[in-house]
Amino acid sequence: MNIPANARDWTVALRKAAIFSLLAATMAPAQSSPGGKPAGRAAGTGRAVLYASVDKELTQYDIDFDDATLIKGSSVTLPESVQEAVQHPSKRYLYVSWSNGRVGPDGKPPADSQSGLTAFQIDPASGALLPHGKPTLLPARAIYVTTDVPGTHVLAAHNNPSGLTVYQIEADGAIGPQVAQPHPLDVGIYGHNVHVEPSNDAVILLTRGYGPTATKPEVPGAIKIFGYKDGVLENRASIAPAGGLNFQVRHLDFHPSRPWVFITLERQNKLEVYEMRKDGMLSNQPLFVKDTLADPGNARTWQILGTVHVHPNGKFVYVANRASVTTDFEGKPVFAGGENNIAVFSINQETGEPTLIQNIDTQGIHARTFSLDPGGRILVAANTMEESVRDASGVRTVPGSLAVFRVRSDGKLEFVRKYDLDLGSRQLFWAEIVALP
Repeated sequence: MNIPANARDWTVALRKAAIFSLLAATMAPAQSSPGGKPAGRAAGTGRAVLYASVDKELTQYDIDFDDATLIKGSSVTLPESVQEAVQHPSKRYLYVSWSNGRVGPDGKPPADSQSGLTAFQIDPASGALLPHGKPTLLPARAIYVTTDVPGTHVLAAHNNPSGLTVYQIEADGAIGPQVAQPHPLDVGIYGHNVHVEPSNDAVILLTRGYGPTATKPEVPGAIKIFGYKDGVLENRASIAPAGGLNFQVRHLDFHPSRPWVFITLERQNKLEVYEMRKDGMLSNQPLFVKDTLADPGNARTWQILGTVHVHPNGKFVYVANRASVTTDFEGKPVFAGGENNIAVFSINQETGEPTLIQNIDTQGIHARTFSLDPGGRILVAANTMEESVRDASGVRTVPGSLAVFRVRSDGKLEFVRKYDLDLGSRQLFWAEIVALP
């Protein structure tokens, strides 16, 4: 097979990223363990745990891969509701963003708004989270956080007002000072997702914009690309097909070995594939655009798309379809209908084209996040909320839950079990499987 030049460049970049990650793993000495049973019992395939948040509480679940079970462990409490978190490349630390989400009438956080970022050490034996350094206050809610490839900086995407901030990571893994940016950044409207390109030379910020309402026109979305070096960002490009209309970009993920970037469009319920060029730029137009719903012709206006994850082997990509809008029934709110499922696509390894091969129910309502383990063996969907649903037997309550699926060799999912959570009006807002150090 003839490999295009840009694919060779992409492979070189990924090797460079792997070297950076290996170096990052030596940033701090190994931490002693306070004890506790080993987590993630998976013979010869590494250990992993799941972290899941309900409001301010962040709980650890051990994973038994043989039985595809979750075992609830210890919890930590953040100052405000957990928004997102990211593991350091060394696997030793977890950075958690939190916020009360308040925004004033001028679109800016009022005096009583509080947002921040807290670092934890991950105990290598038990997976327990140990506070590490002082929390860092943020200028606004960080809806997504990530690190750069060597793990020297953490980047935060802010949605309202839209923004992008960068913080130094100290040699011991603690959060350091904010990196001042020499020039104003083009951060668009409603920054939602930020990633550092595998070469560590560019940063991609997805700015979702807003859909039209009865009183306001649509606000365009865009993909913002920045040059990146040692925590400093530089405006490079803005990609917005058709002027960004009908382009509510939400999340992205990179293919592990080919120059393809998979991006979800929230309100459009589409999966798009872009080419990552050797200069770190994306193609101006998508290579492929695919429907994610099982029944695209019956999509409701409130049906939305969520996050996206490429399988570690690069052969499959997974996307969350979400619906949670209610309607009135006998004076009470009940689920108005829509698809809550994981869409599974196979990826053509020559072209990058995804083909829909499965839509499988998440067994709950509105899976805002889901996660694959680092070995690609199981997938856990976090059904965010509790909601009343009307069916043939009447009205019943569907609880929030963690739903566990096995990943088959053909990429399709098999539902194993779910763990119902007593949420009430709270939300299971974030969950992710991480490998232990």
